[in-house]
Amino acid sequence: MSDVTHIAPVRMGGTDIVFAQGVRAGPWLFFTGHEATDFSHGIAAQVAGQPGLPLAGPARYRREGDFLYARLAKLIAAEGGDLRHIVRVDQYYPRAECVNPYQRARKALLGDYVPPSTSVLMEELLVKGANVNLSMLAVLPGAGREPRPAHAQGVPVPQHSGFIPSLSCGDYVFVAGQMPNNEAMTGLAQKAYRPPNAVWNGTDIRLQTEFLITDRLKPALEAGGSSIKNAIKAQVYLTNINDLPEFMDVWNSHFGENPCALTVVATKGLALLESIIEINIFGVRDNGKIKKQIIEHDESNPMRLGPAAVRAGELLCLSALYAADGNGAIAEAIASAGLGYLGVPVQHQMRAILKAADAICKSSGTSLNNVTRAHHFVNELEVIYPALRVWQGKLKGGPIPFAAVRTPAPMPIPSCDLIVDIWAYQPGR
Repeated sequence: MSDVTHIAPVRMGGTDIVFAQGVRAGPWLFFTGHEATDFSHGIAAQVAGQPGLPLAGPARYRREGDFLYARLAKLIAAEGGDLRHIVRVDQYYPRAECVNPYQRARKALLGDYVPPSTSVLMEELLVKGANVNLSMLAVLPGAGREPRPAHAQGVPVPQHSGFIPSLSCGDYVFVAGQMPNNEAMTGLAQKAYRPPNAVWNGTDIRLQTEFLITDRLKPALEAGGSSIKNAIKAQVYLTNINDLPEFMDVWNSHFGENPCALTVVATKGLALLESIIEINIFGVRDNGKIKKQIIEHDESNPMRLGPAAVRAGELLCLSALYAADGNGAIAEAIASAGLGYLGVPVQHQMRAILKAADAICKSSGTSLNNVTRAHHFVNELEVIYPALRVWQGKLKGGPIPFAAVRTPAPMPIPSCDLIVDIWAYQPGR
C-alpha cells in the first residue's frame, strides 16, 4: 500500500486535468488550491446566489468562506481527522474587501482555534469570480501530534483574524505569516520604521526584513522549541519584487550557514499598508527526534534562491523553481516566445522545472509521484493549462494537487512565466 493517496480526485470541467482535492501522506493531510467552484461550470451555485437577488442572504464573500470550510471539513472528517488538527492555512485574495468576511466564516467554524495563517493579495485567481484561494495542512490525531499553541513574547495576535502566531505539532513548529507591524496594528514597529525624510537612513526593505527575522521569526520559532538554524521552509511575499536583491542580502546574513528552502514571490498587497514584506516559516524542534537535512542538487542552482530542498522527517520542501540558467530564462522559452498563445514557451519551462524537481526528489529518496502540494505563481493564468499538461505527462495522467494565482508584474526573471513551489512526501522517514 502506498504511503501517498489522493483524496477525492475530480476531473475539471470534464477535461483531461484531474485535480487532487487533497493528498494523504502518512499522517499528513494536504489540501491545496481550493476555490469555491463546482468543478464543472465555475463558481458553485450556492455561492453565486440568485442574480435577481444579489443582496439576499449572507454577504457574497461570507458565502464563499462558508462553502470552502464546509467542503474541507467533510474532506478532513472522511480521512479520520478533525478541524482541531489543522496546523497551517494559506490564503490568496484578489482584493482586500474579501478578507474580513472570509475570516468571519473561518472563525465561525474553527472557533478559538485558528491555526497559523498567511493572507496576501494577488492579481487574479484561477476560477472566474473566485475571491479566495485556500490551502490547508492538517495532521491526523494520535502519536503525540496534538497541535499546541506556542506563546511567543512580542509576536502579536491580529485582533480580527485571531490566528495562533506559533504552533508546535510533534517535532514541527509552524509560524504564521508575519509583518513588521507594531502590536496595536496601527503602523510599523519602531525598529522597522524609516522616517520619510530620512532619505538614506537605511532602506525600508532592509529594516523590515531585519526586524521580521530577529523580532518575529526567531522568537516565534524559539517559543515552540525550534530556531533559525532548524528552519525548514519559508515563503516570502514582497510588494515590490525589485527589493529582492536587498532582501536576499539581509536574509543570507541570518540563514547563509543554515539555509532553509525558500520561496519569494510578489504580492499585490498586505494587511498593513506600510508593510512591504510578509514571511511565514516552519521548522523542527532543536532537541527533537526529527533532524533537518539539506538536499543538494548543483544542476538546479540557477533555478532557485535557496537550497535545492530541505528534508524534515517525512516532509520534503523544495525551494521554488524558475526555468532559468546562468543567463536568465532558458533559451527554449525565449526562442519560442512567438508561440506563446499555443503554450509552447511555458511547456518548455514546465518541463525544465519538473525535470529539476524530480531529480531533487530522487536525491532525497522520493519522487514527484509523492508530490503533496504544488503552488504555481504565474504572470498570466493562460499558462496554467499547458503547464498542467506537462504535469499530466509526468504523473501519467494522475491527479495533481495544484494551486495557481497570478502575481503582479514583473516576474523576477524576464521571460519566465511561472514560479513553482513544491512539497513532497518522504516515505519511511
